[in-house]
Amino acid sequence: MNRETERIRHELLALRCRRGEPAALAELVRAWEPRLFFYVRRMLVDEEEAWPVMQEVWVAVLSRIDRLREPQCLPQWLYTIARNTLMTHLRGRYAERERAGPEAAEPIDEDDPLGRWADAEQVYAGLARLPPVDREVLTLCFLNDLSIAEIAEVLTIPPGTVKSRLFKARQALRAVLEGEG
Repeated sequence: MNRETERIRHELLALRCRRGEPAALAELVRAWEPRLFFYVRRMLVDEEEAWPVMQEVWVAVLSRIDRLREPQCLPQWLYTIARNTLMTHLRGRYAERERAGPEAAEPIDEDDPLGRWADAEQVYAGLARLPPVDREVLTLCFLNDLSIAEIAEVLTIPPGTVKSRLFKARQALRAVLEGEG
């Protein structure tokens, strides 16, 4: 399916959801949960931590879908909600760690034996070691297949900034992967 056809399909789905069609809401969840979960999972690294965040994402999406002003921007809108939910979750997690003190910090597993078995797994392991800003832009671009303009809209930054972040993030990922040998 080409991008234009997919854009029209997303727009029609958004319009049906705004009207409150139960079948459309179920279709929205079916179509977008894998993509949004993939994004959330890559940003959090821990799958168990990702599921509760996804529940919060869907609560926000389903409670706000009637306020979606631009149905043609459904993908960007969904990723923006996922990102905002993630940021809220991460702020809460960091605040908990601050209250718990340095002795409660989780050890970082630098040696992921599964990451050595396949190139994709090496990349995922490398992504997990990047700062969240780099991991986010790479995930949106290469794993979620968003365009520069769509990423700019989700992150609310200019397209030029997206390009420079992508360049920097690619270099950082390359350094991590080459460091693994």
